Amino acid sequence: MAPQFLLPETVIVAHGNSTATEIPSGLRAVQVTLGVTTSVEQQSIDVSIEASPDGTTWLPKAIAAFPQRFYVGTAALVFDLPMDPAIQFLRLRWHVNRWGRGSLQPRFGLYAVLESLA
Repeated sequence: MAPQFLLPETVIVAHGNSTATEIPSGLRAVQVTLGVTTSVEQQSIDVSIEASPDGTTWLPKAIAAFPQRFYVGTAALVFDLPMDPAIQFLRLRWHVNRWGRGSLQPRFGLYAVLESLA
């Protein structure tokens, strides 16, 4: 499988989620690379990965999560997809936080890429 964007480079300014991305059938072990391309000081972002059978209804618990991010850089997360063959979609969900002086609106440039490990 060729690498596939779960999230093309996007500017994040509030809590939210990406659109549903269909995953190829038979895919088990994967790596998701998260890239933070823009960040200002005194802010954080929490990014998790959610799964769904239909792209509309999401499992109540995330299947994986990145450690909290503060700075520009990349992080890779390797995990197995749920064994349930009904799971056909993934999406990212993020929560942002900003503190300190000045504008309290966070601003992150973010992208995520899904790759097969098998």
